[in-house]
Amino acid sequence: MSFEEAKNHLSTVRDLLRFAVSRFNQAGLFFGHGTTNAYDEAAYLILHTLHLPIDRLDPFLDARLLPVEIKTVLDILRRRIEERLPAPYLTHEAWLGDFRFYVDERVIVPRSFIAELLREQLEPWVEDPKAITSGLDMCTGSGCLAILMAFAFPNARIDAVDLSADALEVARRNIADYGLEEQISLIRSDLFTALQGRRYDLILSNPPYVNAPSMLALPEEYRHEPVGALASGEDGLEHVRVILREAPAHLNKRGLLVVEIGHNRDALEEAFPDLPFTWLETSAGDEHVFLLTREQLI
Repeated sequence: MSFEEAKNHLSTVRDLLRFAVSRFNQAGLFFGHGTTNAYDEAAYLILHTLHLPIDRLDPFLDARLLPVEIKTVLDILRRRIEERLPAPYLTHEAWLGDFRFYVDERVIVPRSFIAELLREQLEPWVEDPKAITSGLDMCTGSGCLAILMAFAFPNARIDAVDLSADALEVARRNIADYGLEEQISLIRSDLFTALQGRRYDLILSNPPYVNAPSMLALPEEYRHEPVGALASGEDGLEHVRVILREAPAHLNKRGLLVVEIGHNRDALEEAFPDLPFTWLETSAGDEHVFLLTREQLI
């Protein structure tokens, strides 16, 4: 059944869901921007487009829809397939836990294991969250980690840094949505170049870390994201090398550096055999996020 035919034959949310899952699987879509399978992605897009709670599908499955509602949903489903756009670019929202962020194609879709660690305020590495008075989110993108840091450490003044002026505009919108303009400052900088003299108790970063072979193999969905927010040289460590070199000059005594590096643990440990990385446990294991103290870096 084509999309045009579907308009005349589908009448309920259940109908649309079945149709969407079938078409998504047929099209061989790639999932990884908030969902992991065709069913969850279809349910999310349908509920969001109909302005229904995105965590409550069952009560609405047999609701009969107006023709204009069916057309609107089918238009979104068609775009997901034909344009291979990640779902968050279609809905202009992404979620990290209970936090919602505005996104568009000026920023990568938020997905960071550091967000999980901030829910626990980096315990046990941070003994007293109230004692964190300054923080840096390097490569902030949409501003999501800076915002989560502000909630985790309410006494901290936070700098959110990115090279992309476009990304900073998205971050500004998200910071305003959470009313954090007084706590978070936006700075345009190529990593630490514009941060002379600034020091922090905590530096977080989810920098670009995709290596060159992986960039060539990216699914089409990822190719809608800004290349500069993904690619990091031949081995994926171009940005991390600078962060490791420059961070000590920007950390206070006993300050912490927490960095996400994707699947590059082996390459990183080979490149820096003398650094005593602490690998933090996340839902994906202990290979993606490391922690170092200032004293370990110098």
